[in-house]
Amino acid sequence: MSHLYSLLMLFLISTACSSDSSIGPTINNGNEQPTESDPVFYSTDQFVMGADLSYVNQILDHGGTYSVDGNVENPFKIFADQGTNVVRLRLWHNPEWVKTDVYEDPNKPLYSGFEDVKNSIEEAKAQGMSVNLDFHYSDIWADPSHQDIPAAWMDITDLEVLRDSVYNYTFETLQKLDAEGLMPEFVQVGNETNCGMMYTNAPDNFPPLNGCEGNWENLGAVINSGIQAVRAVSAESDTDAKIILHIAQPENAEWWFENITTNGEVTDFDIIGLSYYSQFSDTPLSGLSSYIQSLRTTFEKDVMIVETAYPWTLENADNYTNIFGQNSLESSYSASKDGQRQYLIDLAQAVIDGGGSGVMVWEPAWITSNMKDLWGTGSSWENNAFFDFEGELHRGIDFMTTDYEF
Repeated sequence: MSHLYSLLMLFLISTACSSDSSIGPTINNGNEQPTESDPVFYSTDQFVMGADLSYVNQILDHGGTYSVDGNVENPFKIFADQGTNVVRLRLWHNPEWVKTDVYEDPNKPLYSGFEDVKNSIEEAKAQGMSVNLDFHYSDIWADPSHQDIPAAWMDITDLEVLRDSVYNYTFETLQKLDAEGLMPEFVQVGNETNCGMMYTNAPDNFPPLNGCEGNWENLGAVINSGIQAVRAVSAESDTDAKIILHIAQPENAEWWFENITTNGEVTDFDIIGLSYYSQFSDTPLSGLSSYIQSLRTTFEKDVMIVETAYPWTLENADNYTNIFGQNSLESSYSASKDGQRQYLIDLAQAVIDGGGSGVMVWEPAWITSNMKDLWGTGSSWENNAFFDFEGELHRGIDFMTTDYEF
């Protein structure tokens, strides 16, 4: 997910939608004190409680610190201690722009490149957490409005050559990880591929992969190459990775999966992954359960929310304008720590009620620091984090250890 312009573009993506439903969770007022209970720690087989921690290494390298009760701690340990059982990490093909366009320093790590992601996988697994590795198949953010071809593949004009490139890259990446005992338990073949992959900067002679323009067969061939690579490494590994295909917003999913499974002939995957940001979605929280149940019934796959968030404040910790402001709020939930916690509790219960298998929160550790990206220094997301402006953990994360009704 692109954390500024691309996120704001999500609402422009329109495809065939299902009908809304009033079936869903009981909505509580986010201003009320939540009911306390003993924390419950879930296994991934019971329910995935996930957090995207892709920015953590970069934040730590640029002065950010994380603390619990005033004591600075390893952020991966913090999340594990608070009930996180899956860490989601994005992988870019060759993000040289991080060195050249952001830091102008050839000695900087390629954040979200292979070595950076490998380090995060090591940290996550050392703390007993599983990993969801999110292949963007791009050198930069891939999302509904940006699916740029990696520079290394720009001159490819033949679909079979592109399929081989996707297969080999996916296979070699996972094989290297597996050789070091770091095989991820979940693998996303693409990120928010609402119209496809590798098409927004495509030259005229590049194989068309835009499903919104009807090129489902080509798109399916490339996705199947990625899937086949995951299956091939899993077959020789002690870890049998579950494959996720990921679409932004529930109302887009039925149309997309109907086309990719029929016209694209993609059927060998395990999980329908959804981004759900209520301010950008036509699906109210009260209707989420029925969407999930419908997708499970129609496609006979597990369903998981792999990206979501809610603000705990509307204030800023730095001069980097926040993505989520007043228009991100739901009427029943305040921009407060308890409001964030209750929203995520109700969201998780809605997923459970629909028979879904998990929730992953996007970048809940993106606190302010001297970290830079293409648009600013600090964080445009700190008001959605599970840490306050001093890097102290707050109660929003408690939703992960809430005692849910299954």
